[in-house]
Amino acid sequence: MVSERTTPLRERMIEDMRIRGLGEKSQQAHIRAVKDFAAFLGRSPDTATPEELRAYQLHMTDAEVTPSVYNARITALRFFFSMTCGRDEMKRHMQFRNAPRKLPAVLSVEEVSDLLPVAPGPGLSVEEVSDLLPVAPGPGLKYRAALSISYGAGLRASEVCNLTTGDIDSDRMLIHVVQGKGRKDRKVMLSPGLLDLLRDYWCEARPEGWMFPGKPKINPISPRQLNRAFTSAKRMAGINKPATLHTLRHSFATHLLEAGTDVRVIQVLLGHAKLTTTAQYTKVATKMIRDTTSPFEALKQLNLQTRKKRPE
Repeated sequence: MVSERTTPLRERMIEDMRIRGLGEKSQQAHIRAVKDFAAFLGRSPDTATPEELRAYQLHMTDAEVTPSVYNARITALRFFFSMTCGRDEMKRHMQFRNAPRKLPAVLSVEEVSDLLPVAPGPGLSVEEVSDLLPVAPGPGLKYRAALSISYGAGLRASEVCNLTTGDIDSDRMLIHVVQGKGRKDRKVMLSPGLLDLLRDYWCEARPEGWMFPGKPKINPISPRQLNRAFTSAKRMAGINKPATLHTLRHSFATHLLEAGTDVRVIQVLLGHAKLTTTAQYTKVATKMIRDTTSPFEALKQLNLQTRKKRPE
């Protein structure tokens, strides 16, 4: 976090973020946001006036900054002025922007079944993957196992990458997620089929430490590597949906909901702090929506009963 030109003000903000337990990525994002504001201001950001803060928000609007980036910068500035500068009144002059809410993409069970077996090994072309089918222990097994955990346990990319061999608890059939998003630990289920796949992978690769080591092996694979493997597998499976690696997590939650799993259980498995976050999957659980009886059917039944009661 500390750069070559760290000022006392930046150092204090970094200390404030560390005290409040912000993660490394959150700290970096906050620093970038305050630097952007300082560049707009042309001087130290702690000297800004409410009017200059307003002008910066107009500047971001005119520059067509996306709502997500806009709100992330506002969040950083609220922290900066309130916690680091002791100017809590500046929060009154910052407005968040409503972002359009889009439903997450979800793969069908059949699409997931087509995608996972064709997960490629590092650097393999589509033609080379074709030669490996049907997939057995080989170059693609590591990525097939990693993607299977993402779908089979609903893990985020970073959580899959940071798994260690000790996190796989075959005795209790659990996967321990250590320090997931928000620095929270949780446990998720380990299905027998997924355990069999992980054992095949372990017998071939014999990983020590990281479950999915990168290069060098002292580091885990990166989310970027996992994303590339997903993209290749999606192309091989002929899936044209705008799906990303995170779609496997969305699909995990949606398929559980369609199978009748209580939404509160899904909330715990996903590690969501709020139930409203998990409830979004009710909007994409198409099987559940399709199988729900419309009240129009009640009208139809009522009309039939009324006709039967009418005298001839």
